[in-house]
Amino acid sequence: MAIKQGDKMPEGKFRVMTATGAAELSTDDLFKGKKVALFSVPGAFTPTCSNQHLPSYLKNYDQIRAKGFDTIACMAVNDAFVMDAWGKERGVGDKIKMLADGNGEYTKKLGLELDGSKFGLGMRGKRFSMVVNNGTVETLNVDEGKYELTSAENTCAIR
Repeated sequence: MAIKQGDKMPEGKFRVMTATGAAELSTDDLFKGKKVALFSVPGAFTPTCSNQHLPSYLKNYDQIRAKGFDTIACMAVNDAFVMDAWGKERGVGDKIKMLADGNGEYTKKLGLELDGSKFGLGMRGKRFSMVVNNGTVETLNVDEGKYELTSAENTCAIR
């Protein structure tokens, strides 16, 4: 069953790149006591993800932070090296945490898997966005064919 508004985020771990290499980041470290704009993409370097989804959060960074968000995080079923390379290629710097869910374990806990096998992608995560406040889902948007629903402008109410 998919996570929904009002649910607590499940416990889990992501991989992130640091100055010393790949490291674990727990959901407690990410969500506890923070307001987080979390969005997920089916894959790093894919067209809509690279040209629209990630850029919407990057270009609206200052406005998102001004609305009280502590963290902006991008998640994908990719490894930490790919997420790091994609973040560097897109110039995210330290504005967006690039979260690797390499085996899709966290995506499965959320119930937001996407079968991309007909495209040669295997199991991935759906395109979604959420506002997580101190570990609780305040808002959840799942792309069922309309990217704009999960954009920064919609998720973080930027007009």
